[in-house]
Amino acid sequence: MNIQQIAKQLLEAERTKAPIAPLTHTYKEITPQQAYQIQLAQIEEKVQNGAAVKGLKIGLTSKAMQDMLNVHTPDYGFVLDTMLFEEGAPIKAESFLQPKVEFEIAFVFKKAIVGADVTVEEVIDAIDFVVPAVEIIDSRIEDWKIRFEDTVADNGSSAGAILGSRKTALSEIPDIAAIPMTVYKNGEWLDEATSAAVLGNPLNAVVWLAQALDEYGISIEPGMFVLSGALSKAVPFEAGDRFEADFDVLGKVSMNFAKEVMMK
Repeated sequence: MNIQQIAKQLLEAERTKAPIAPLTHTYKEITPQQAYQIQLAQIEEKVQNGAAVKGLKIGLTSKAMQDMLNVHTPDYGFVLDTMLFEEGAPIKAESFLQPKVEFEIAFVFKKAIVGADVTVEEVIDAIDFVVPAVEIIDSRIEDWKIRFEDTVADNGSSAGAILGSRKTALSEIPDIAAIPMTVYKNGEWLDEATSAAVLGNPLNAVVWLAQALDEYGISIEPGMFVLSGALSKAVPFEAGDRFEADFDVLGKVSMNFAKEVMMK
């Protein structure tokens, strides 16, 4: 198996908007470790071409998603500056292949988090503030026919992020594991959940991430953010759709997708 060659196939799928067959079909022997190597090869290529790592995303934090892919662990991916969108700025839906949106709690860090023995207390001490967030997920694998190794290799199926503008100190939140969230699509109720959906507590997800990153010598650096995992199911969107998620004490975050321009 050629790690660099597979990484280039995924990069080309992203560039051309032409998805590829599931890696788990083409390379039946692929391991999670090889999938992460493929992911890292793509990130390294993008960084060499001028992109910068701004954050990390955690995926597969809900039991439903883990059961769907027959795994019992989350996964992660990187968020680059080229993947960040401003809240309120129209986003072009055609920039993606088969995108969906997820609503999450994001932690921004003031201290580095390093090591395989990181504790919740250390994570709490390192957090600068908390914001509501939206993640745009996408798959460079055709028809979302993914298994665990497919989504890992494909940067955790990540494609973009929007961070809310309201910054809340962790000390101002009564219970980070009990934050209610309500999602609206085009002004109508869509879904609701609480932060306990993320491994019982979003801080548990960050601890898992820090420990998992240590295997590859990666740390969470000051100024970086972590998308801690979706509180509810991923939602497909079309051009013209608008979403707003209300995270109670954390405030709201919204996003809208630009309407298609009809050519005359």
